Amino acid sequence: MFDTMTRRQGLTAIAAAPFATLATVAPRGEGLDAAARRSGLRFGSALSARTNGASADNPAYAALLRAECGLLVAENEMKWQHLRPAPGAFDFAAFDRIMAWARQHRMAVRGHNLLWQRRKWMPAWLEKYDFGARPARSASQILIDHITTVTRRYGERIASYDVVNEAVTPETGALEETALSRALGGTEATLDLAFRTAHAEAPHAELVYNDYMSWEPGNAAHRAGVLRLLEGFRRRGVPVHALGVQSHLVTAGSDTGGSARAYERDWRHFLDAVTGMGYRLLITELDVRDNGLPVDPAARDRGVADYARRYLDVMFDYPQLRDVVAWGMCDRFSWIGPFEPRPDKAARRPCPYDADYRAKPLRIAIAQALAAAPRRPA
Repeated sequence: MFDTMTRRQGLTAIAAAPFATLATVAPRGEGLDAAARRSGLRFGSALSARTNGASADNPAYAALLRAECGLLVAENEMKWQHLRPAPGAFDFAAFDRIMAWARQHRMAVRGHNLLWQRRKWMPAWLEKYDFGARPARSASQILIDHITTVTRRYGERIASYDVVNEAVTPETGALEETALSRALGGTEATLDLAFRTAHAEAPHAELVYNDYMSWEPGNAAHRAGVLRLLEGFRRRGVPVHALGVQSHLVTAGSDTGGSARAYERDWRHFLDAVTGMGYRLLITELDVRDNGLPVDPAARDRGVADYARRYLDVMFDYPQLRDVVAWGMCDRFSWIGPFEPRPDKAARRPCPYDADYRAKPLRIAIAQALAAAPRRPA
């Protein structure tokens, strides 16, 4: 079961972790969420329910969350393939543990996600499902039942949902299809139904479309597809409130400052278009892939921090942005290493803390960007 440590006990646990000290966890006694709140922002992180992983069962990681975060999101435990193992079955055990720990420590939780519009991430049973003689009706009921069951279970304890995740094909900007959306009558109809159902069942909640279009070169088609989708939502009167910008950043070489400046103009055009339609913004999955940076950890950490700082300064210019969520706090548990190892085999360093729970320059860059951020309107 998730631990029941106090904040003081949590910081003691970090101090006991290899090489970690209280000073590296919360310099000057202020965590990142506390720094964010002074600018009208919130800071948080993903966590999992894996024992001894990026979990509140892991005392050192739990202490990081307690010291730095006011907002949490489950890395996987709310996704369909984890939450709904069969058409008529839900398994809430893992996510309920996350919710209970967050409530105990007075942390908000974002819901991620109610629909991941990618075939490979849908549960296998749904891709093989027989929708029968009236496929649109059957598919609609499956989607409505899923969203209704989840949102009713958690009520007002979740005030922000990634209702739909990654519906745009990065290479073309076209909408993704799944067995569910084909049966229901198309992707637009499926996404609209997801948002309308979420709004009906959770009228208090911020409803977010979440995607990983990014500012680096090669993402123009993806960004254009997201803009078309957002324009369509507005035209059809679909209740979508915000764009979640995942922010899995990718460095391209040692001149991180120069490359960031080169990307800024087109990125601002994109954000201007999004906010011009009346959408809010969230940073939902922040980390940095250290591509093209030297093997030397100190040099890599400087490059990652400089790149992230430039990006965050741009994002924080937009008062429509209120939430910043890191996709994990510690390199030891990041998804990036297993999914995208470096060609030189050097351990990835994408998070604010290293594998031994030591604060890195990225943590300092995030704190500085939060401190410099214009204050949000009340």
